[in-house]
Amino acid sequence: MPQAPGPRWPPAKILPPEAPGVRALASLVTGVIVICALYFARAVMIPIILAILLSFLLAPFVDFLGRLRFGQVPSVIVAVVIALSVLTAVGTLISAQVAQFAGDLPKYQVAVERKIDTVQRMTVGCADEFLGRASRALKRLSPAREQEPKNEDNPAASPIDQPMPVEVHEPSPSPLELAQRFLLPVISPLETTGIVLVVAVFILLQREDLHDRLIRLFGSRDLHRATTAMDEAARRLSRYFLAQLGINMGVGIVISIGLAIIGVPGALLFGVMTALLRFVPYVGTWIAAIVAVVFAAAVGPDWAMLVWTIVFFGVTDIVAGQVVEPLLYGHSTGLLPFAVIVAAIFWSWIWGPIGLVLSTPLTLCLVILGRHVDRLEFLDVLFGDRPALTPAENFYQRLLANDPDEALVQAETLLKERALIAYYDEVALEGLRYAHNDVLRGVVTADQLRRINESALDIIEGLEDADDTAVNVECREEPFASLESADEAPRLSPETPPARFDAAKEGHTASVLCIAGRSELDDLAATIAVQLFRKHGFHADLAGYERFSRGRFGQVDLSDVTIICVVSFDAAESPPYLRNLLRRLHQRAPSAELIVGLVSPESPLQGEVVVRTSSAVVSFRELVEACVATARRQSTDGVPWAGLHDSGGEAALNGPRGEAPEGVAELRNA
Repeated sequence: MPQAPGPRWPPAKILPPEAPGVRALASLVTGVIVICALYFARAVMIPIILAILLSFLLAPFVDFLGRLRFGQVPSVIVAVVIALSVLTAVGTLISAQVAQFAGDLPKYQVAVERKIDTVQRMTVGCADEFLGRASRALKRLSPAREQEPKNEDNPAASPIDQPMPVEVHEPSPSPLELAQRFLLPVISPLETTGIVLVVAVFILLQREDLHDRLIRLFGSRDLHRATTAMDEAARRLSRYFLAQLGINMGVGIVISIGLAIIGVPGALLFGVMTALLRFVPYVGTWIAAIVAVVFAAAVGPDWAMLVWTIVFFGVTDIVAGQVVEPLLYGHSTGLLPFAVIVAAIFWSWIWGPIGLVLSTPLTLCLVILGRHVDRLEFLDVLFGDRPALTPAENFYQRLLANDPDEALVQAETLLKERALIAYYDEVALEGLRYAHNDVLRGVVTADQLRRINESALDIIEGLEDADDTAVNVECREEPFASLESADEAPRLSPETPPARFDAAKEGHTASVLCIAGRSELDDLAATIAVQLFRKHGFHADLAGYERFSRGRFGQVDLSDVTIICVVSFDAAESPPYLRNLLRRLHQRAPSAELIVGLVSPESPLQGEVVVRTSSAVVSFRELVEACVATARRQSTDGVPWAGLHDSGGEAALNGPRGEAPEGVAELRNA
């Protein structure tokens, strides 16, 4: 098909994307500065971050105490004291377990040595035997070497040449040095714990003030949105951290009990280690499992303890990850699996082992912040698990890639939760608008335009058997710690499909003449409209703009036509050719109902009455509803339908109902 001429009016509202400039460079420099600050100020930042996360955990308990008529200060003090007690108990438990483990280690020395000897015989012994055989073979192949004569002329080394033994005696440490040696390893954790608790107390006491300052910093231009977003993010982060902490504690308790039953020494220590490392998703549990398995293999009298330990860790991780966690906060933490791994590497590089444990909570906070702060939206795009492209953008991308099969798979998935007309309006129509905008900008080549037309027609044909009926979607209860807020979760179209025109009930058959504009993508929009008309009880015919051009307009008889739909993406700009077409249609068919689509809400056709009987619609749904209402009104008024004829009385539109119109055939043969 020859290339259609381009538009003759300037695309005033469509601009090419801006090139990165000073703002992008400033953002890059800011990011580098922030990373450097996190690295070099880790001694200060780690206690502050721990205090913020602790405040998220304690905030629900503080609110609960507040509802019990405790004051703000007593509620915070009670919550912090309980947190301090729990931390002290956990620290004491870990210290006791480590001390007991170190004291009982000599008991397992014989078993450890036996296992080491077994492993050496299986590995090193076989290697030594192989090397010995290889050495003997080389000696047999190589010529005999003459041994060097011993140098008997050299006198024995004199005693003066022998090394003199030296003994180093350290002075006895003073009481102050002894105190420093034993107290310094204890003072550092106590100091960090004290800083964390103090900062957490002030955060909990001044939550409202900090909340207002963050709103001032990030969202002063839209107070309602910023307030709602921050309250929702804080509430859901608290619920997520509580749920994650509860699951980790439960898994740690189960691991401790199971390993104790199996007989692994230090079961309580491995349980605490598993609970802490489970904050590192995917691999945290198995890091603790590797340590426990190696120890079970070393101290066990046989290999049964090793096997049972592996099985027990595997079953526990599957139950916790596939059953318990989806029930509490859905099947996803809100992060991409790749992002979780990258975050673990990054935070462990920045802050060491504590950064590895805090990597998921920290990255999750950044993603939640990116969902509500426009300047940080890139964080949600990079690390969040929400699709990077909207369904409409993905539809257009599939058209450009000439991959209609993938687009059909997407359509079938979306049609499980929405009606066909909702899919055409929300996905296909918006995707074609993207394509239309690129055509106006002149960035779409002729080959790309051909692929877009072919792929879109394949998609439309693939949806020919889909019924445009309402889909009943069961209401799902929100998970306890779901990270999707009510206003940001993907919503299904609540509207049901338009009513169907029942020819038997109305007493006559309704027909619609659908005329495509002359834009490159108008035939696709008109083909979708014809398909929807036929699914809603109309006999629909499709005609291209060429049939109604000035030179050929006189050959068509429109005297008996009652409903005419003009479908064009050019309707958004209301170009002169479209206004002239509407005037000619009104002059030749003054009694027909003219419906113009697809306009944009700010289109001139919305406020300008081109002809008395024309109406402008924005979507396919409005187009079908307008035709159904017109057909019912005409049925009440007794207006018959005679069809469209040319000057000789023959049908002007090709093909019976159900066959592809000529415009579609031309596009397929292009």
